[in-house]
Amino acid sequence: MNVLNPKQSVIIICGPTGVGKTTVGIELAKRFNGEIISADSMQIYRYMDIGTAKPSKAEQSAVAHHMIDIINPDEPFDAEMYSKAAREELNRLHIQDIIPFVVGGTGFYIKALEHGLFDPGPSDSAIRDRLRKKAEISGTRFLYEQLSQSDPDTAAIVHPNDTYRIIRALEVYELTGKGISTYRSQHDFSDNPFRVLKIGLKMDREILYERIDKRVDMMIEAGFVDEVRNLLYKGYHADLKSMQSIGYRHIAGFIKEQISWDEAIRTMKRDTRRYAKRQFTWFKSDDSVKWLEPGRKEDIHKIVESFLHV
Repeated sequence: MNVLNPKQSVIIICGPTGVGKTTVGIELAKRFNGEIISADSMQIYRYMDIGTAKPSKAEQSAVAHHMIDIINPDEPFDAEMYSKAAREELNRLHIQDIIPFVVGGTGFYIKALEHGLFDPGPSDSAIRDRLRKKAEISGTRFLYEQLSQSDPDTAAIVHPNDTYRIIRALEVYELTGKGISTYRSQHDFSDNPFRVLKIGLKMDREILYERIDKRVDMMIEAGFVDEVRNLLYKGYHADLKSMQSIGYRHIAGFIKEQISWDEAIRTMKRDTRRYAKRQFTWFKSDDSVKWLEPGRKEDIHKIVESFLHV
């Protein structure tokens, strides 16, 4: 490490939804005089509190949180925008000599924050305009089907309603004959501006799934249905990317009488469990993650303390 220009120390707390990242992050931030930078792709949205398991007002008062409530549900946002904004927060905390704790389960956001993003390939505004018009006429799903044929690897990680990313991927394919996934695979993630400790939280899968099911029930009791109803009333349509996320699409479907109440709750719990499994698979592939159970508080504290005093 260059003594004249040392890398900033960053502690990342990651893992699947429902495992207890928020609690651990707040405890660590309190103990080490730090602040929290959220790495959750849903907590960035205003008015979406219950369904995103956003830290409560009391929790946000106890420890300063950043990258929460920064855009409206109908505004575009992606990993590049997250990386830029979160790095600005990291730099600000570094200047103030505050330890940053990056807490969240959106693996791609964390990867973008750590290592930067890949060269997205060439662009052509005329092609983008044409694709936008096609989306308006035929629908985003039509373009998504095209993407599934031309670049199935990218289609697998892009939401079918994410018009911006679908158009961008089709634009690159039309210009180069190669999928944007090719550019992604060529990125060597050599950008390493931070000194990172990454702690992954884990627990027995059956216990985690029970926690997820209970959390869904608690969300309902806390007024999740009213939250979704208010979002629809404000004009945030059910087909928005934000409103197609887990929980919101299920409750919106019930409100619109497209599915029954029992079906909404059953599929919401099922899809949340499946999402947790995908998150664990993502983070498990990262050899730099140190895995611990959230209950091992003293072990976690010792690891962080040792990291900070090197």
